[in-house]
Amino acid sequence: MLTTRKYCLKMFPENFMHFLDEEPCMRHLDISFNREKEMIATRNLDAEMVLDAFVGVNIGTELSDMPNPTQVVALLKAQQIRHVRLFDADQAMLVALANTKISVIISVPNDQLLAIGQSNATAANWVKRNVLSHVPATNITAIAVGSEVLTSLSNAAPILISAMNFIHAALVAANIDSQVKVSSPHSSSIILDSFPPSQAFFNRSWNPVMVPMLKFLQSTNSYLMLNVYPYYDYVQSNGAIPLDYALFRPLPANKEAVDSNTLLHYTNVFDAVVDAAYFAMADINFTNIPIVVTESGWPSKGDSSESDATLDNANTYNSNLIRHVYNNTGTPKHPGIAVSTYIYELYNEDQRPGRVSEKNWGLFDANGLPVYTLHLTGSGTVLANDTTNQTYCVAKEGADKKMLQAALDWACGPGKVDCSPLMQGQPCYDPDTVVAHASYAFDAYYRHMGMADGTCNFNGVATISTSDPTHGSCIYPGSGGRNGTLFNGTSLAPSSNSTLSAALSQYYHCGDPVLRLSLVLCVVLWMTTFF
Repeated sequence: MLTTRKYCLKMFPENFMHFLDEEPCMRHLDISFNREKEMIATRNLDAEMVLDAFVGVNIGTELSDMPNPTQVVALLKAQQIRHVRLFDADQAMLVALANTKISVIISVPNDQLLAIGQSNATAANWVKRNVLSHVPATNITAIAVGSEVLTSLSNAAPILISAMNFIHAALVAANIDSQVKVSSPHSSSIILDSFPPSQAFFNRSWNPVMVPMLKFLQSTNSYLMLNVYPYYDYVQSNGAIPLDYALFRPLPANKEAVDSNTLLHYTNVFDAVVDAAYFAMADINFTNIPIVVTESGWPSKGDSSESDATLDNANTYNSNLIRHVYNNTGTPKHPGIAVSTYIYELYNEDQRPGRVSEKNWGLFDANGLPVYTLHLTGSGTVLANDTTNQTYCVAKEGADKKMLQAALDWACGPGKVDCSPLMQGQPCYDPDTVVAHASYAFDAYYRHMGMADGTCNFNGVATISTSDPTHGSCIYPGSGGRNGTLFNGTSLAPSSNSTLSAALSQYYHCGDPVLRLSLVLCVVLWMTTFF
């Protein structure tokens, strides 16, 4: 034992405190000596992992005024939401989802797990009633057997595998097992020693369940369902985890978390947890099972002791999460292999027990009004109700181009709009027209001025619109998923001088696009025209 520890300290002196016990040392050695072997193994990942990832939503029903299934589906269709997870197999909801092409995960609730896990016939009847009665009209793609069983209903853990097997057998008998996958969502808390991710392993006490479960997932070409909540990781860290790291905000290179074993850099909690799950599976020799994150999100409201449960943080987290998935960034361990994720959740559930934050994870209220505007960027779809009292300031159709250019220059100068998203190579550069660029700048200024009367005029070349002009990856200031900070003077924005000079010298002219005037003359003309 002494020799092993001394060797660890010699080879990995930076981990002194971690090697006071032998077991972490041995794991560290195993990781180091077997890294090449694992890298070879992970090249053989299941083909499912490289399919285009998606973002879906969970639909909880603990509302005092729950919309009926027809209303729920109408909201899903209006928002172009194509993937949902239900926490049960509600018959009316499954009927309402028929012929919509929406992919649906249905669930075996925990209180039904015991009966299904003890009886093949009960499982077969469950599948007949909740699956066979609805497919193919309703696009059921997976069955979640239980929810966080190991950590919330440990007495049912011994029968979880039999329940999954019985459900799967019924699907095989109906010849739809290739269409409908079977898995079980787990809390990320089943992963121990999760940072650095390369040292992660599953709680050993659950190996009698995890090993046969992973064998089942592997043999049926299914995937591990994992619930990932950076909000809770952040709150429970007592300040050890920076808020920006939890929210996917950009970090300077020297602030990124580095796995000392793999030298992989982590810029957010989400990726670190997902990679910890990959490494934990590899620890028990499973290297080709995909992961789908069945729950992730951030609360938009909390009580007085939940200061980081805010609208802004919820918007930031979910918007950045969506971008992360659709950009196919993947994780440091599996770059380019994005992880499909279901946002928790569609509605605020005011009847959920617990603290204020527990009731405020939703994207919408019971009336279908957005809690905040959220964009599914990268997919061409929008998750927002564009008709609910939302207005935008855009360039007026047919406006004089020289007047538009002058207004654009003013907005990006004295108007203090951060126009960096309009620069070449940035999200809103295309289409490279004065109309498109002016619309972005006008809306940014309009927001900055609190959408007050008279702030969307720009000498008659701007107008109010109720249609969200967001396109592609260019997210307008009035929409939820922002490209960046909108105005100079805020903590994350460039300084006024740097933004103004960069915007003017590189892209913008004052008045006539051909004639470049000095910055001083431009400012004089702006002041004369608009004040």
